[in-house]
Amino acid sequence: MIKRTAAIAFSVLLLVSLLITGCWPAPAAPSTPVTPAAEGEVLNLYGVDPLTLDPAVSGDMTSHEYITQIYNGLLRLGDDLEPVPDIAREWQVSKDGTTYTFSLRDDVRFHDGREVKAEDVKYSWERACHPATGSLTAATYLGDIIGVSEVLAGEAEEISGVKVIDDYTLEVTIDAPKSYFLAKLTYSTSFVVDRNNVSSGGEWWRRPNGTGPFKLKQWEENTLLILGRNELYYDKPAEVSLIVFQLYRGVPMNMYEKGEIDVASVSMYYIDKVTDERGPFYQDLVVSPELSFFYIGFNAKKPPFDDVLIRRALTHAVDKEKLASLVFRDMVEPASGILPPGMPGYNENLVGLEYDVELARKLIADSEYGDVASLPPITITTSGQGGAISGDLEAIIYQWQQNLGVEVAVRQLEPKRFLYHISEEVDEMFFFGWIADYPHPQDFLDILFHTGAENNNGGYSNPEVDALLDMANVELDSELSLALYQQAEQELVSDAACLPLWFGQNYILVKPYVEGYELNPIGLPALNNVSVESH
Repeated sequence: MIKRTAAIAFSVLLLVSLLITGCWPAPAAPSTPVTPAAEGEVLNLYGVDPLTLDPAVSGDMTSHEYITQIYNGLLRLGDDLEPVPDIAREWQVSKDGTTYTFSLRDDVRFHDGREVKAEDVKYSWERACHPATGSLTAATYLGDIIGVSEVLAGEAEEISGVKVIDDYTLEVTIDAPKSYFLAKLTYSTSFVVDRNNVSSGGEWWRRPNGTGPFKLKQWEENTLLILGRNELYYDKPAEVSLIVFQLYRGVPMNMYEKGEIDVASVSMYYIDKVTDERGPFYQDLVVSPELSFFYIGFNAKKPPFDDVLIRRALTHAVDKEKLASLVFRDMVEPASGILPPGMPGYNENLVGLEYDVELARKLIADSEYGDVASLPPITITTSGQGGAISGDLEAIIYQWQQNLGVEVAVRQLEPKRFLYHISEEVDEMFFFGWIADYPHPQDFLDILFHTGAENNNGGYSNPEVDALLDMANVELDSELSLALYQQAEQELVSDAACLPLWFGQNYILVKPYVEGYELNPIGLPALNNVSVESH
């Protein structure tokens, strides 16, 4: 997820930029806590507007944060990030590993009370794949199902590999046995939407009729978004009656200190304050790992980055240890590879392209260009609103200039354009972040770097890597599959398919009267498990 990635009510990159620079939008209204219910029944959070609440279209982390509260799919990720039942109460898999038979619960209701049936799942998936929907995620998350490619191409209306057996039974056939298929169904693209809601037209998702533990009660852009408890939710009802997101209403740390919000992310500007064991915030601090990866992508289809020596040179010229220490105050972990720590297949022995300025200069001299003066103009595409660039990107560009004499221009794209149309807009490089949708190396290596992949924004192509990934994707022996992914990752790193920068961590403050607020390694909380004591 882009930040997806997971993955982000705008993009991961813009959020990172805000956290780094501390430049938050001016408040649209006085930042006062909203408590329209009894104390202890309201959770006050900081938020930003989602780009969309249409699960078939969403590809960014912040939209996903709201969507996962409003909708459900057949499956969800459990506490250990393994797929567990949601709308589906159980499933069976054929001996050849290609046909899944899902048995649905008979007590799932849309927010308006209408019962959810297998036909609703089929409709939702076919709608997600229909060209008119404009989903940029359907091919990635539903593309293993037979018949999806035909619907995506406008050659069919129905997905041939999805069959409704009866009201509570759905049969799904995929093109090959794949160990990550069920995990893909936990992503929002496969969530169930109400046909009647969608047919109401326009931006129907501003009035979503979902199935999740919360429903949208109020949304005033740039000011307020309120989720209310869904009393019809099939599972245990949410502990709190309301979740109030204060949108762009101040600096989160200041709001937390004043008691206006109950949870706050911590930027590097406040790290000394919150890690002081004698200070007022230390006991509230929660640090958790995140399966995220931030990198510079190279446009391998354009000069000069169609030359591997130039890609390697710019990679060797960035001191990531210094970047993590000075820019991020050690709040991130420098990345040599692509798979973050904690991800199955993470390779401690991976050989990265480490900081080496002399080698970088030699690589440029050995390239087809011969010297820096012969390089064509280089521009990096990033997310932003035409203002100052983030401190991390500024530091990287400075290192290229100081170490190699390479000048890099910056082009900012409006966040939504950057998130959903970067492949059309990309210059010679792009600054990107990716958060796991599910804990499987395929979600990073295959989705981001396989030839022709939907999220391969730099157009990287390597037949040897493709072959390794294709084998790993269908290999059901876990140990062998992970070994193949590790081979593919090493090849990607050696070939400088991208410039790995850092792996993320989450630093948040949680008020002592809030119980159950935890971010999983994907960076999402299960808000229906959160309770607020009277205070």
